[in-house]
Amino acid sequence: MAALLLLFPINEKYENFVKTIEFDEKLPESVYYMKQTISNACGTVAMIHSVANNLECIDLEDGVLKDFLTKTAKASPEERATELEESKEVCEVHDTIAKEGQTSAPSLDDSVDYHFIAFVEKNGVLYDLDGRKKAPVNCGPTTKETFLQDAAKQCKAYME
Repeated sequence: MAALLLLFPINEKYENFVKTIEFDEKLPESVYYMKQTISNACGTVAMIHSVANNLECIDLEDGVLKDFLTKTAKASPEERATELEESKEVCEVHDTIAKEGQTSAPSLDDSVDYHFIAFVEKNGVLYDLDGRKKAPVNCGPTTKETFLQDAAKQCKAYME
């Protein structure tokens, strides 16, 4: 298991929960994290977090995503967000895939009640990577073997 994406409803209870999280804003060099500054792009940001933090086990072919990750490898989370905003290539791919979904994609100006985040294991630590948060959330120790169970426990805790 390389990553787990969680789609969940955003509500006041969750927003209040996020306010209680103590963030360590010193980003580990091994963790690829970016801010989400584009409305309704949480799925794209979660996918980027998932792939970027698993390049050691993913054979990424040449293309838009590989180019984006290479270009932003040494960038700050804010610089990565700006690069995403300015990338016509990524936006075109995002729009194309969004239109192929089972439901109609919301416009960038629509208010949505659901949000995607990614959980990844990096160097024995389970991280919640959510571009709306101040920084990645260290959710504690995990292993490649227990990642799915540990991430599922974290998802359950977020929903309670």
